[in-house]
Amino acid sequence: MSMTHLAPGLADPSHDAQRLFRGVLDAFSHPGRIVDLRDAPAGPGPLSPAATAFLLTFADRETPVWLDAGLDTHSVRDFLRFHAGAPIVDQREAASFAVITGGDDDPLAGFAIGTDVYPDRAATLVVEVPALDTGPALLWRGPGIDGEVCVALDGLGGGFWPAWAANHALFPCGVDLVFASGSRLLALPRSVAVEA
Repeated sequence: MSMTHLAPGLADPSHDAQRLFRGVLDAFSHPGRIVDLRDAPAGPGPLSPAATAFLLTFADRETPVWLDAGLDTHSVRDFLRFHAGAPIVDQREAASFAVITGGDDDPLAGFAIGTDVYPDRAATLVVEVPALDTGPALLWRGPGIDGEVCVALDGLGGGFWPAWAANHALFPCGVDLVFASGSRLLALPRSVAVEA
């Protein structure tokens, strides 16, 4: 690992991780709410500051990370190994966390969905998107949402929402999602239904 190209991590790891954890918890407690992670680190190469902050807060030596092809660079791998200690895996099913783009036909396929006895063993996917508020409007309904919320994510392929509907039908199993753009993110737990 070359140290010359490493992007800086959290300036104050203990306090910054606590603050970022509260931001992500707010996003999961209120699905569809856009949360700005102030002072999120710039991170390496193609990773957004929000995705970087999420991984630095949650990934560690016991949580393998899988990276989508466009995000799997030496700078990202070295950054996550050095700052989080997270092992990078080549198989989707081995990942606790993954960073993907939403353009694939079946972007959720192959990741761990947990079991009825251990639903918490499902993967959490960070989906890098161009924007969190300029795409086609969809209604989200479920726990943490007062009635419904309108969400307009940009950059997702045609197979994304059908794949989500199939994932949602697996509840209490299924993956959870975090959408990241710039320093902002929003969460989509597996318990939430998405409707056109």
